[in-house]
Amino acid sequence: MGTAAPMRVVFHAADTRPERWVRSLEGLLEGAEVWAWNPQEPPRPADYAVVWAPPQALADAHPGLRAVFNLGAGVDALLRVRWPSDVTLVRLDDAGMAVQMAERSCEAVIRHFRELDAYEAQARDARWKPRAPRQRSQWPVGVMGTGVLGERVLRALAAFDFPVRGWSRTPREFADLPGWQGFHGEAGLAPFLAASRHLVCLLPLTPATEGILCQRNLSQLQPGGLLIHFARGAHLVDEDLLALLDSGHLDGAVLDVFGVEPLPEAHAFWRHPRVRVTPHVAAQTLRDESLAQIASRLLAFHHGRPVRGRVDPLRGY
Repeated sequence: MGTAAPMRVVFHAADTRPERWVRSLEGLLEGAEVWAWNPQEPPRPADYAVVWAPPQALADAHPGLRAVFNLGAGVDALLRVRWPSDVTLVRLDDAGMAVQMAERSCEAVIRHFRELDAYEAQARDARWKPRAPRQRSQWPVGVMGTGVLGERVLRALAAFDFPVRGWSRTPREFADLPGWQGFHGEAGLAPFLAASRHLVCLLPLTPATEGILCQRNLSQLQPGGLLIHFARGAHLVDEDLLALLDSGHLDGAVLDVFGVEPLPEAHAFWRHPRVRVTPHVAAQTLRDESLAQIASRLLAFHHGRPVRGRVDPLRGY
């Protein structure tokens, strides 16, 4: 009786040295053949691909792929590639990213709510001036996108007694979440925004969500609020945000993702006094956690078991 052929797995991640990733996958997928894709070498037949931001050339070189596993939750770059119609696409759910999103969201909301920027400015001038405390009931937080990452953010913020609102494409209910209000679909967007003062964007990028952080929508937030944007740069219309900050309708913005990355040195966000910029680090891929999740799902798929994280290309996530 012959021995089953080993799994063949090609790896590619832009801007990442592949050696450690390949070695880790080899250890997790005992007996598998794993290699880093090199476009300068003749292609090798592969059953599976583990990728981040793959080029079209990788798909073209591997027409026999059965499944592609994405090294992240966001799949906009994955869906720009033309894969064979029968290829299954699988994304990460969490792998250590949800807790990072939660801690950054809480830091941003609490810093704004407690007026810590103002206290730091006073300290630089050696001024001792307590400010009147704010009421949490007047500072509801809306989270756009209530999947694995969004739910973790909502629960973290609710633990600090902020009223929490969520908006998603389809209904989501969290009956055990104090202060929770759920909204969904196009009809639910305006009431969701009107019910929110802080806004956290964690949406997937799809044709329907591109440009969703625009003047029309952001102006519906309660005055004096804060935009916290950790999703994708193409969600935001930069000029609209700057206008709302300058008018005073929005008090600030915490931005981690941008339409062009790295953010150009001349961009107004760098110097605007009400904008805080970080370089796309709100939730970084944790190598060990990500590869363990991918290996588990790859083995499940290979042996015909159910797999979480399947991507629906029509929905865009």
